[in-house]
Amino acid sequence: MRWWERVAAWDVTHRLAVDAAGAVVLGLLVVPVSTGVLGMPTRAAAVLWSLALVAPLPWRRVRPAASAAAVYAVALAHVVVGTPLVLPADLLVLVALYSVTVHGPTWAYRTAAGTAPVGAAAVGLGTMARFGWGPRDAAFIAFVIVLMCVTVFAVALVRRSRRVAIDALVDRARRLEIERDQQARIATAAERARIAREMHDIVAHSLSVIIAQADGGRYAAATDPDAAGRALTTVAETGRAALADMRRLLGVLRPTEASDAGPTGSAGSSPGAAAGAPSAGGGTVAAGGLSPQPGVEDVAALVAQARESGVRASLVRMGTPRTLPPGTGLTVYRICQESLTNVLKHAGPSPTVTVLLQWGAASLALEVSDDGRGAAAASDGHGQGLLGMRERAVMLGGTLAAGPRPGGGYRVRAEIPIPPLRPEEDAP
Repeated sequence: MRWWERVAAWDVTHRLAVDAAGAVVLGLLVVPVSTGVLGMPTRAAAVLWSLALVAPLPWRRVRPAASAAAVYAVALAHVVVGTPLVLPADLLVLVALYSVTVHGPTWAYRTAAGTAPVGAAAVGLGTMARFGWGPRDAAFIAFVIVLMCVTVFAVALVRRSRRVAIDALVDRARRLEIERDQQARIATAAERARIAREMHDIVAHSLSVIIAQADGGRYAAATDPDAAGRALTTVAETGRAALADMRRLLGVLRPTEASDAGPTGSAGSSPGAAAGAPSAGGGTVAAGGLSPQPGVEDVAALVAQARESGVRASLVRMGTPRTLPPGTGLTVYRICQESLTNVLKHAGPSPTVTVLLQWGAASLALEVSDDGRGAAAASDGHGQGLLGMRERAVMLGGTLAAGPRPGGGYRVRAEIPIPPLRPEEDAP
């Protein structure tokens, strides 16, 4: 900030002190000159009228309307009492007009500008009555006073418009900064919620499969060592896939990790992830740790994984499948994944679950129903699965209903809007 900008800022924050000092300087200049003006009864009267005109000036910016009204009243008063000759101090009326026009409200400066010709006419008539001047001289005096008032008023209007424009720009910049901060906070919260949903789906589903396989392997270890070995293999593959998915998700938050790790891959990466291990997302993870987002075509892999965990799972497709946007396919996949996770956690031993994909003209219905415990299933109340599924469906303009079935078990049904079927996709 330059020195004159600092001075201007200090002047704005100390208006009363600056204007009071200016009024003192004006008083020291104007009052001695006014004592020798012709037409004043005494020097004491000249001093008093001059001081009365100077006194309101310290408030010309703090209280512009009141200050201008006081100056106008004093100037009119000494004309009314019979002292119409314009004192040097009467020029402070122009200072009051300028101040109220620049800093005062609209009604105040309009009133001040409208009454200025009235005051000029009063001065002209007073001089004509007091000194016996002719109408032409009085009109000339009034014209000069009006001309000075109009000039000052025009300059003040230009200054006011500039100040208003600067204030508007400053206010707009402040509002834009606030809006930018709010948008940043909203975007951060939305991204946190998205990452939380992705991590919940990955971790909850993978851990549910791991727990189910570990329990089955523990029970089968005594009677069927081969079954226990297969369960441990499934546990290892599921954990490795979940780890790969976690690294893929966290890689979005740390995009320079791959470049920092060098050509051999990131430090601590597992062999399965580096070699293209199957991910919990339904595909395989590439050597760089990245893979496409899962979609509706990967629902069959979820059903197969649930079947390997001891659940009698089946997949039913109805209608004509079509290509979906990546966000829509991921939403359908995650809802199905969370629903199957809840089956593993709450449905009880050996449940039967049916996954229905029903393709309609304008929507895709996903229904996951089981014959497990249903309303009798225990819950700790801390799960976020249903909330996350509902948020995913609502973000795409869809709906989700979940609850126990009348005949027992539990059902989750989601309907997601999808693009209409294209003519080339209508062929069987």
